[in-house]
Amino acid sequence: MTIGVGGSDAGTELAKLKSVRDTVRPIEVAERRSRTGKAQQLMREQNIGALWLDASTSLRYFTGLRLHRSERLHGAVLPAEGELVYISPAFEEAKLRASLVLGDQIRTWEEHEDPTRLVMDTIRASSDGTIALDETTPFFTFDGLRKADPDATFVDGSCITAGCRMFKSENEIALMQVAMSLTLEVHEATARILREGITTTEVAEFIAEAHTRMGVDGPMSFIIVLFGEPTAYPHGVAYPQTLAKSDMVLIDVGATIDGYQSDITRSYVFGEPSERHREIWNLEKAAQAAAFEAAQVGVPCGRVDDAARAVIEAAGLGPDYAVPGLPHRTGHGIGLDGHEWSYLVKGNETPLAPGMCFSNEPMICIYGEFGVRLEDHFYMTADGPRWFTEPSHSIDDPFGGK
Repeated sequence: MTIGVGGSDAGTELAKLKSVRDTVRPIEVAERRSRTGKAQQLMREQNIGALWLDASTSLRYFTGLRLHRSERLHGAVLPAEGELVYISPAFEEAKLRASLVLGDQIRTWEEHEDPTRLVMDTIRASSDGTIALDETTPFFTFDGLRKADPDATFVDGSCITAGCRMFKSENEIALMQVAMSLTLEVHEATARILREGITTTEVAEFIAEAHTRMGVDGPMSFIIVLFGEPTAYPHGVAYPQTLAKSDMVLIDVGATIDGYQSDITRSYVFGEPSERHREIWNLEKAAQAAAFEAAQVGVPCGRVDDAARAVIEAAGLGPDYAVPGLPHRTGHGIGLDGHEWSYLVKGNETPLAPGMCFSNEPMICIYGEFGVRLEDHFYMTADGPRWFTEPSHSIDDPFGGK
């Protein structure tokens, strides 16, 4: 029997878990001011007059506000010179003002008015230059903005947002470390509750409750629990499964601490691994290790994907995205979003630099049999990559004796 898998129950494991909220140091106002200052510097360097921040994670990154996106326009204008200005439905102003941690200027619109015209008037009060749009801005908002000022020039705002968010501060990395560590602890507890006949639905319910007990922000970002042949499908299947002896188990989960994401996958066998299980699991571990070793400062992101893929192809799988093999990129950036800039994917010439954070998950998929994904994340330092969580130990002892 695989070490650390089975032998316990949900009640016992939940009773062991303690909240980590008192270890969390939220992002402070001074850091948010530094972020807006950097954004304004990038705007000036690129001759951009203002940045529109929609109700997105970028708005939260710069201002601390977490707004629900709807058909009502709600966001902020950050000019290249001057103070942040919030745009709000008039009936939401009091609530918004009570939530502000950065800046105090609010301009409002009534239900019968065109809010996009208010945005353009606000921008033009400080600049007649190019406007960068939050890259998640809905088309109907963009359409309204360009109609409100047909002569305006718009560009993709990721030249500003990614230029800031891609490089994490020490505090951001610390928040992600808390999130990653607690999710790994839940993984360990989850493995111990597995029993023959348990369903993927039961396991998912346990994972959600365990994260809640450990103090995550709210609902899970995602939960993927797979047994047997469905483990070959990277994002799971639409039907529940029941665990049987010798099934491969794949569990991929993520949650947030102060908005910052965790995202960890573990694959192991319930029972005794077969030689085929061992072969593919060990190949996956070798590919993950090769990607980590390739991730050095200054190296293009695409080279990390190349390194993982070379290991898999040398074993006769692939090539490229062909299955059996690795059908997707090796990794993604992570922060306030589960997937963000930059990506460990073929051809990406973005150089690795300190502060960047990535998943490392060169999954091996064998349709009709099983799949193996070992996913941990690392962050770049001046001396190279560092793991947030140590990779899985072995197929016989995935959690290193825990």
